[in-house]
Amino acid sequence: MIPIRDTIESHTYPLVNSAIIGINGLVYLVQLAQGGALHDFFILYGLVPVRYTVPEISRHFTIGQQAFPFLSFMFLHGGFWHLLGNMWSLYIFGDNVEDHLGSARYLAFYLLCGMASGLSHLALNPHSQIPTIGASGAIAGVMGAYFVLYPRSRILTLIPIFFIPYFLEIPAYVFLGIWFALQFLSAAGSHAQSGGVAWWAHIGGFVFGILFLKAFGHMPKLGISRRLRSVSPERGTPRLQVIRTSGREGSADLYGRIRVTPREAREGRRKLVNVPWGVHRRLLRVQIPPGVRSGTVLRLAGLGRSGAGGAGDLLLEVVIEPES
Repeated sequence: MIPIRDTIESHTYPLVNSAIIGINGLVYLVQLAQGGALHDFFILYGLVPVRYTVPEISRHFTIGQQAFPFLSFMFLHGGFWHLLGNMWSLYIFGDNVEDHLGSARYLAFYLLCGMASGLSHLALNPHSQIPTIGASGAIAGVMGAYFVLYPRSRILTLIPIFFIPYFLEIPAYVFLGIWFALQFLSAAGSHAQSGGVAWWAHIGGFVFGILFLKAFGHMPKLGISRRLRSVSPERGTPRLQVIRTSGREGSADLYGRIRVTPREAREGRRKLVNVPWGVHRRLLRVQIPPGVRSGTVLRLAGLGRSGAGGAGDLLLEVVIEPES
């Protein structure tokens, strides 16, 4: 299952979430510049449990060198696909959690989840000599918060079957519940000192994400988020939209709505739509013309239902959402 996007729209631009994604990308470029010294780089800035549990090893590091990896390890990645998978998950789930908490509290929440996931891994793998790296634990905390905040949201999920892409909307509590169960089964089935994925960091991040969300709910807002939102760019509608269509008796045409922001209506945009009707389970490109008005109907010829007189059309009404 590959998540594509969720159906809950955030009302503000995710400044902190976007910044975290950008910083992870920049740190990855720093990693590439290390060349043959990359392993030593991971030993110094990754989270290596034996550095904290074996006195003969820990004495070779300063207090600052011991403390900093609890922050730096969550910005390191083992490869491009590791980075891409983590950042894609953060892109999908992080904006809504930031929208709920506010930018300043979301930053603190994210970093605390990452540190807590590192401590979880350290507690359960105290003698591991393998550097733990990656944002997975912090992102697991974001997913835990999303699980509590938006359980009825739906996750548009790509499921490739015999090389044919199928798009399904899965309830968030089901998608994240399956994800958490897989992490737990993988952790239970792996040897405590074995290498590979830090499953307990994922589990710890998810659980602590739920706990921190409850704690942050009792903290006062500082007003920083409001100031950041006032200068943030307009939040666009999703590039990929699932169009729920309906038909009329005696007609082969299908009717649906496509959503755009005022800026997208002014400037025009190209959108991708997925129409779950009959055999029309494929991606369609829809061009929103510049200067379009709310209520304008876009006609996609031949993409409706099959009827006695041939295939009908798909008629999409443009809905311009008010600015947040």
